[in-house]
Amino acid sequence: MADQRGRVLLADPRGYCAGVDRAVVAVERALEIHGAPVYVRKQIVHNKHVVATLERRGAVFVDETDEVPEGSVVVFSAHGVSPTVHAEAAARQLRTIDATCPLVTKVHQEAKRFARDDYDILLIGHRGHEEVEGTSGEAPDHIQLVDGAEDVADVQVRDPEKVVWLSQTTLSVDETLATVDQLKTRFPGLQSPPSDDICYATQNRQQAVKQMAAECDLVIVVGSTNSSNSVRLVEVALEAGARASYLVDFASEIDPAWLEGVGTVGVTSGASVPEVLVGEVLDWLAERGFPDVETVKAAEERLVFALPHELRPRRTERSTADPA
Repeated sequence: MADQRGRVLLADPRGYCAGVDRAVVAVERALEIHGAPVYVRKQIVHNKHVVATLERRGAVFVDETDEVPEGSVVVFSAHGVSPTVHAEAAARQLRTIDATCPLVTKVHQEAKRFARDDYDILLIGHRGHEEVEGTSGEAPDHIQLVDGAEDVADVQVRDPEKVVWLSQTTLSVDETLATVDQLKTRFPGLQSPPSDDICYATQNRQQAVKQMAAECDLVIVVGSTNSSNSVRLVEVALEAGARASYLVDFASEIDPAWLEGVGTVGVTSGASVPEVLVGEVLDWLAERGFPDVETVKAAEERLVFALPHELRPRRTERSTADPA
């Protein structure tokens, strides 16, 4: 393999999005302010490396709110939680830091607004995903989950003229729109949300993969198996013409046999993946005859989200003796 010389196409954008960066920094800042342990409900983001790194610093990850000792500090993950979880935390007198991605919060607000107007809400998403559970909890009497095209036939609504679709933010854009098309065939009066729910970062990462996939014999996606947007990148790569595509958490998981007969390797990473893991994959490939890296740029990302308000520095009030 050493005498092989292939090229690597590196997707841009890739890796951390603004919501993930905000959530990870929120846990780090909470540890600085409050000291260990800081509890985190569910994985703060869906990435093994990030979770393990924060655990070493004193974060304790739990599945349910009742696992957090009364009065402790708890961070809610980027995927969002339902009102029930907020109520449980209040009952246990927990000091909460809500690291929900603002784009997920936007979907929550849409769900509440359409529920107030008595719409049937069709939530396109994956059954059991934390984000879907949080959004559904905002209006459980109005929301039905549509987990892909196979669920469309089972949807029942009260008034076909008062139905709207929303979606999980990390889905495949193409797959979601295909489901929407099928729903519109059944319900021509189906309304769309005021803006697309699938987040800008998910769309940009999928677009970068689409631009390079047809040239790739192999696409390696760095990400964890419970990361919806990472799993979707593998699917998008295959649909867009890559001969093969695999999801790995670390470079050590790459099978050298994948490189047999390969001239071009595409590399990208999910929205919850730190860049250090991508660097290790590029090093691994360089050692095996793929030293040349060419960037495929699909979009410019400059969005930054402010930290949760619980972590922002408080303005010190001037005493009345201070000069104006």
